[in-house]
Formats: sequence, C-alpha cells, structure tokens
Amino acid sequence: MADINLKGMGVALITPFKQDESVDYEALNRVVDHIVRNGADYLVVLATTSESPTLTEDEKKQITQLVIQRVNGRIPIVLGVGGNCTRSIVDKLKHDNFDGIDAILSVVPYYNKPSQEGLYQHYKAIAEATKLPIILYNVPGRTGTNMTAETTLRIARDFKNVVAVKEASGNIVQMDDIIKNKPANFNVISGDDGITFPLITLGAIGVISVIGNAFPREFSRMVRLALAGDYEHARTIHHQFTELFSLLFVDGNPAGVKSMLNAMGIIENKLRLPLVPTRITTFEKIRDVLEKLNIKY
Repeated sequence: MADINLKGMGVALITPFKQDESVDYEALNRVVDHIVRNGADYLVVLATTSESPTLTEDEKKQITQLVIQRVNGRIPIVLGVGGNCTRSIVDKLKHDNFDGIDAILSVVPYYNKPSQEGLYQHYKAIAEATKLPIILYNVPGRTGTNMTAETTLRIARDFKNVVAVKEASGNIVQMDDIIKNKPANFNVISGDDGITFPLITLGAIGVISVIGNAFPREFSRMVRLALAGDYEHARTIHHQFTELFSLLFVDGNPAGVKSMLNAMGIIENKLRLPLVPTRITTFEKIRDVLEKLNIKY
C-alpha cells in the first residue's frame, strides 16, 4: 500500500457547468490551477461537492483524467468511490484503472440505513477489494446514518489500508472520542470548514474543504498555522471566514461556493438539477463579504 500524506487542506473539487449544463472542462482546468498554485495539499475528485450523483460515468472518467493530467503529480489526488451498493463498489475497485489516484474516499452508504454491523461489513468488503489507502466519510446529514465512533475505530483497527475518516457528523464529542482512541496509523480529517480550527486543536490533521475551492491560499494558511500550534493567528483567519461559512451552505452545497467562484470570475454560476444556484439575496451577501475581505485574484 502506497503512503499518502493527508495532513493539511484537501479540497473537495467542484464541477463547473456551462449554461447548457454540459461540463465546462476549460473552467475545471482554471479551478484546478487556482487551487494547486494557492497551497492546497491534495485534491478530492468526484465527492459530494462535485455533484457526482448528476454526472454520467463517461463524464466522471473524463473529469478524473483531466484532473490527473492537470495536477501532473504536483499534489496527491483522492477519488470519491462510494455508494449504497457494496457489490458495485467492490467491482469498481477491482476492475477500474486507478493509475494517478493516491487514495479513495468512500462515503457511508446512503438511503439504505444499514446497521453499525452493516457499515462494518460494507467497509470490510471495500478494504479487501483494493490496496489503495481508504478514507471513510461520515456525513449523517446527507446519508441518514451516523457511523459511531465505536464502528469507525473498529474498522480502523482491523484494516490497515483504512487510513483516515472525514468526519462531518457535527458531533464534537464523537470526533474527540475517535481522536482519543484511534490507532497510530489512522487520522481524523474535518469534513466541515466551520469547525476545522477547533477540531485541529483536538488533534485532527486537517480538512477536506469546500471553501478551499475559492480561497485555497487563505484557508490552507489557517490550517497550517493551527497545525503548527499558532492558534492566535489561525483563529484570526478562522473568524474572518465565519460569515462566509454560514453563507456557504444556507442554499445548499455546492451552490454557495459556486457563487463565490462566479463572483471571482472563474466559473459560470450553474448547477445541475435538482440543485439550483443560491438565491439573489445570498449571492449579494456573499459579494459584500468578499469585498470586505478584500481578497484579490
């Protein structure tokens, strides 16, 4: 199993669309360049923020190949490989080409509402189907199921290629329990920009960020300062972004960050149904905050 350094700020990459809803590959190149040159530590492709449920298999392959070519080995690439059919994921892991991919991110199965034993068996099958490092992804607000600290730790102890969990349960006690009791080769990554700073102070190693699409330089600096123990300066940046954190998700993800990237002139403000752009009122508030932050690109 190849090692991957997940310390710092990973970015959950968006998928830009043209007005006709086709994938805007030129804009995707711009976004990737913007993120990589401004300090991201790794990229996460085809996760929730990419609107992956609305992408065809052919589009997913094209996006993955484009990102691999554009990044050109500068930073690691994590690929989202998850779902609610264990057999399909196992088949994909066994037969697809993962050249250029450094790890996979696999979300807790959604809609089916498996038991904790079901979650354990699901990830057991995935861990045994690949030699790639695996990041678990717990986001009960989207999946309808919370993977408990006990289950996460059980998986972490039993499968050496399960190297981290992206925790977006919003439950600080649960996250702290994992950090406190985890094996040495397993790490906790924040799945929520707004609590990244406090979670790092508890022992998390960074974040898989949404806001990093728009502000990779500033947010990666906050993460690095916090990891270095410079909490005073990290907290200052964290508080600068507090208002944007709330605006980011008020109309759903990735509507907020897409409107930010649109205001910065990088992409068109287009999503695929059933997702729609932010309301005009939210967009105006975002523009006001961007002006106040006075971040120039």
